[in-house]
Amino acid sequence: MMAHAQHTVQVLVPEASGDDSPGRSTARDRLRAGLRRRRRWPVPVLVALLLAQMAAAMVTTAVRQTPTIDEPVYVATATDYLHEHRLRYNPEHPPLGKLLIAAGVAVASPRYDPSYTGTQGEVGRHLLYESGNDPWRLMLWARLPVIALTLLFGLVVFAFARELVSTAGGLVALALYAFSPDVIAHGSLATLDAPAAGFVLTAAWLAWRARHRPRRYVPLAGAALGAAVATKMSALPAIPVVMLLAALSVWSARGGADRRRRVLLGFAGAAVVALTAVAVVWAAYLAVDPRLRFVPAEPVPAVHGLRGRLTDLLPLPEAYRAGMRVQFGLEDYPWQGYLFGHVYTGSLWYYLPTALLVKTPLGLLALGAAGAVAALTVRRLRPTAPYLLLPPVVLLGAAMTGSRDFGTRYALFVPMFLAVAAAAVPALRWRRAMLPTGLLVLWVAVSSLRTFPYYLPYANEAFGGPARTHRLLHDSNVDWGQDLGRLADRLRQRYPGERVWLVYKGSGVPSSYGIHASDPRRVPPGRVHGLLVVSDSAAAKARGELAGLIGSSRPVDQVGYSITLYRR
Repeated sequence: MMAHAQHTVQVLVPEASGDDSPGRSTARDRLRAGLRRRRRWPVPVLVALLLAQMAAAMVTTAVRQTPTIDEPVYVATATDYLHEHRLRYNPEHPPLGKLLIAAGVAVASPRYDPSYTGTQGEVGRHLLYESGNDPWRLMLWARLPVIALTLLFGLVVFAFARELVSTAGGLVALALYAFSPDVIAHGSLATLDAPAAGFVLTAAWLAWRARHRPRRYVPLAGAALGAAVATKMSALPAIPVVMLLAALSVWSARGGADRRRRVLLGFAGAAVVALTAVAVVWAAYLAVDPRLRFVPAEPVPAVHGLRGRLTDLLPLPEAYRAGMRVQFGLEDYPWQGYLFGHVYTGSLWYYLPTALLVKTPLGLLALGAAGAVAALTVRRLRPTAPYLLLPPVVLLGAAMTGSRDFGTRYALFVPMFLAVAAAAVPALRWRRAMLPTGLLVLWVAVSSLRTFPYYLPYANEAFGGPARTHRLLHDSNVDWGQDLGRLADRLRQRYPGERVWLVYKGSGVPSSYGIHASDPRRVPPGRVHGLLVVSDSAAAKARGELAGLIGSSRPVDQVGYSITLYRR
């Protein structure tokens, strides 16, 4: 019995301690692989959930908002591209973003009269309200391609941040991006700001990837840069930045070569970026009209001096250079601005930074700033600093010199890059940074959800939330004409049959939504009695009789944080 017991122990002990046989090793490897897969599966699920909530927010916003001021122009131009294949309207913006919008317009298949003459704004109103089309349906289809592209840029944010820091950092960045009110607001519109900013971000990410595979990613970075420049001319300052980043990546990738060869290869990488970007711009124009005919519907201003000579030298299509002249003409116009209750003519250099402080969630500001510090101070993160910080700093500096203080949409790249930079925060000290990072991300999410579905007038808690934004900012920061449909519903539900006086700032046609109102500025003030409805952007800059009417009336209601109703 003792011998049998000893033999049993001798047999059982090796089995309990493991077996190096091929069958056992294979089973153990399968088990380990299964555990790794189980650890990985929450990441794609979390990414999908974050993007799904963002998609729901953007689609809901797109369904409920009437056309903003710029959208009818872009939709009409996109429709003209589809039907007439001509470069006629809206030359101040290159065609790529409008070609994207055209993909949705093609599905909507609106009636279009190419013989209609007028300004680009008049053509847009004619298409939406005078051609027998359903403006709600047409605008939704026009917005859906921009929504889809904004979601794809979310994947870029996640991939960029994960490669810079870690998967956890990627999830932090994606959460901040997916809950950013400004990104949701402009990503749900048929406009060009979100596509242009996202393409710049993509170019920076691809330039970063070129550090390891320059032959593949340098041309791709140039293509993304070209897409940005072919969408908005405000992306032009990004060209030298991405060229520099590409040269830096090639220099890093060729660490074994001699110094002279690395310099030459760096210059070659920068040249590839520039040439590819120019090729993409030409391709966008050729996609509209292979013959590149340009017959503008409105006069193109002449631009003299250095600006005119430099414009003439650009190796870009004639229509692009004409669009630059239009932009210069707009920059020379004395626009009115509004900041913290002060109306002014011209521009303020600090307008955009101030507006960004108001309209960026506090958690995103804190994490983005901390991430920027980490990128500059943590040794292993320092190589990431140029890719994270240089594009937004240069583009913001260029935007601050502009003459149109109309909104943070001119700097939409800032919250995008801030979200990626925030991924660097865990690199400071993960155990200490994990809890505050999670709390700040949660704060951003709660702040964003609280403003749903009124993302355009968002302001963070330090400035009183969306109900107070109209006291601080105007135009696309608050009131871009998006709430005409909601106003129609409010008047029908709460004020049926009442006399309505309306001062509306937007491109919509009130009567098309069932709003029958008179303009109080066209009659003596003593005749204005009943319900006075004023867009908050118009109220912010009200002077003379309108200011007197508002001052002698009592506010009784508001719609979408962008339109105020007064009782007289």
